[in-house]
Amino acid sequence: MAGTISRLPDVGWMLRPLTGIPGVRHAVVVSEDGLRMGHDSAERLTGESRLGVDEAESLAAACAALTVTSQSTVSLLFGDGAGVRQLMIESDSGFVLFTSAGQGASLGVATDTGADVGLVAQQMQLLVAKIGAHLSSQPREPMGRPAS
Repeated sequence: MAGTISRLPDVGWMLRPLTGIPGVRHAVVVSEDGLRMGHDSAERLTGESRLGVDEAESLAAACAALTVTSQSTVSLLFGDGAGVRQLMIESDSGFVLFTSAGQGASLGVATDTGADVGLVAQQMQLLVAKIGAHLSSQPREPMGRPAS
């Protein structure tokens, strides 16, 4: 019997409290293997400024890669038991923040340069605490061998 691939539920609607914060442009929930679980863009963004599914999927893959890389660095510096709680990247155009969002998932938020990064990080943590179980991604089940 061939294995089946199940779709992840779209949790983009849960991100609206974050995209409503002044300066926040986009938010995305990512499974640990780089799959987009949901995304949202700020209402004030229009047309090409909004994050489409293709861009959100690319962002999800990049988020997963950064999370793995940062985990390797933290493990090297602090030991295998140390986990990454939050990651922030600053660019000329704004900030990108990542945080663990339940089992097997991360939450990423992109802001412009005028955003209150402390407020954004705090609201990310509150959102994870409030709905973290819905943001989790269970490990994929291995596919069985095809029947002969």
